[in-house]
Amino acid sequence: MSRSLDGLSRTLGYNFKDPQLLQAAVTHRSAGGQNNERLEFLGDAVLGYIVADWLYTLFPDADEGQLSRLRASLVKKETLADIARSVTVGDYLYLGSGELKSGGFRRDSILADALEAILGGIVLDSGFEACRACVQRLFSSKVRQLSVLDELKDPKTRLQEYLQSRKLDLPVYEVTSVSGKSHNQQFHVECRVAGAQQSSQGKGSSRRRAEQAAAAGMLDRLGRDPDDG
Repeated sequence: MSRSLDGLSRTLGYNFKDPQLLQAAVTHRSAGGQNNERLEFLGDAVLGYIVADWLYTLFPDADEGQLSRLRASLVKKETLADIARSVTVGDYLYLGSGELKSGGFRRDSILADALEAILGGIVLDSGFEACRACVQRLFSSKVRQLSVLDELKDPKTRLQEYLQSRKLDLPVYEVTSVSGKSHNQQFHVECRVAGAQQSSQGKGSSRRRAEQAAAAGMLDRLGRDPDDG
């Protein structure tokens, strides 16, 4: 293993038994030869499970949708790239000349893929539990920073708080139609925010579900990720 990859192992807190796995994990496809795409595929799947299992244990009262939002906030590209930067993955990437010239070592997508590939490499090198231990080290600060109360709020509550913080009118919800038979109805709701001159639609098996869907759509229209806390 080269001195530079020894340094990456130290920042990761994991020493590879097979250095070639780490070499492959930090090799972008633009560099040619063996690259990190297959390891990234594996790492993505393993990371998703580890984070899901972790959150399931940490938040026993959270429902499926709430757990999904929390997981999404942890495994999204921006979060992975931020963690990759914290262990200086960009300093060790092997990139083709084009990516080097365009600053690929700073690009979120490349950093996120490399981090997932490293995790995939750890699974192959030492197994699942070693990978879990590494994920918990790398992600612990992000997990501690989770704004759980915000993340677990429903879209209507988040929309109301978002509008109030900007001194905009509160949303108005209107059922525009109800379709289907009595035992299988589908509600269609429009959400309007007068001050923002915006409207959105939502549908669901109940008025409440339709309103929540419309609120999520409004958050998206206003430029706020409906899954952000």
